Amino acid sequence: MSRRTSNSRRGRASAPAPSPSCPCGLPDPYDSCCGRFHRGEAAAPTAETLMRSRYAAFVKLDEEYLRRTWHPRTRPARLDLDPALRWTGLEILGTADGTAFHSTGTVTFRASFKGGSLHERSRFERVEGAWVYVDGEFLD
Repeated sequence: MSRRTSNSRRGRASAPAPSPSCPCGLPDPYDSCCGRFHRGEAAAPTAETLMRSRYAAFVKLDEEYLRRTWHPRTRPARLDLDPALRWTGLEILGTADGTAFHSTGTVTFRASFKGGSLHERSRFERVEGAWVYVDGEFLD
């Protein structure tokens, strides 16, 4: 009597698991999206990109990146990041200027966390050619 075999996974290579999308809300994997900025491999080309990468840095608790991308004039002496805070999403509501052709820009966004959200209009400037966060105005 011949034996029937089931269609098992034995002998087949399984496909690699898809990389999770970046916390900033773009569909690219973190390593090729905001991760490259966090690692210092590139500078954010626009104010919006910097805003997204800073949000991802809050999610990842990357204090070094947050301090590095904060304007020296307004940078706090220290940050108190809360590891219990669970960020759940970023929505860009509007941008003004902040491209390669500008020296300043603003990004209005809503950052959601478990239990609430933060609505802010952030100001950005270029310092030595790189975009940095200056300050923000809370809205709502």
